[in-house]
Amino acid sequence: MNLTIDQGNTAVKVGVFDGDALVSSSRFVCLGENQVDQLLASYPIEAAIVSTVGDSSKLAIGYLQQRCRRFIRFSSQTPIPLSNLYETPSTLGVDRLASCVGANFLLPNTNLLVVDMGTCITLDIVTASGSFLGGNISPGMAMRFKALHQYTNALPLVSPEEGVPLFGTNTNDAILSGVVQAIVYELEGYCRHLSLKYPNLSLYLTGGDAFFFEKRLKSSIFVNPNLLLIGLNRILQFNA
Repeated sequence: MNLTIDQGNTAVKVGVFDGDALVSSSRFVCLGENQVDQLLASYPIEAAIVSTVGDSSKLAIGYLQQRCRRFIRFSSQTPIPLSNLYETPSTLGVDRLASCVGANFLLPNTNLLVVDMGTCITLDIVTASGSFLGGNISPGMAMRFKALHQYTNALPLVSPEEGVPLFGTNTNDAILSGVVQAIVYELEGYCRHLSLKYPNLSLYLTGGDAFFFEKRLKSSIFVNPNLLLIGLNRILQFNA
């Protein structure tokens, strides 16, 4: 079995795979030696891969490396089953790359727009021929709400709600609609424009806000909250 670990900006996400099948997923504030021992006692883990974009001190990386027969700390130097055409691969977030590997594994031979809707919104293109072209980064939904509150004197801090009006008739709804509709139009615009260059483009959403926006988009959408973990497992298999 394989153990995949993603240290993000807010949490540590862990997946256990038996071949291609995700048999367990969990989330931790930190992954210390006790948590590692519990995972290794529960599953016959043979290999592990770690991706870090957050505070790696929250991970018992050295201990994990000692306990696993095969261990990879995912970096720009790690071989992957995609052609990475990013100009500065050492500055590319490994989480973005792993999610694209996951999407390409689930939908091979397909032009993909892979969108991670977390703290930031990242949008990346993977071609049907298996090339990672790069993409864009913009503020995530929570970041936009916080920015409107923190960088003004009077605007309140708004939280996302299911009922989003087309336009606001009070300040709370004006902010709610402004942020949510802007993200919807942003994603719809990308899909419409990129489809002209990359035919039959499929949109893959992942990240904490993916399901919130799934029903608000008109484009053909695939949603998988474990896309990054799936990508890490594929990279681990690729390096076997």
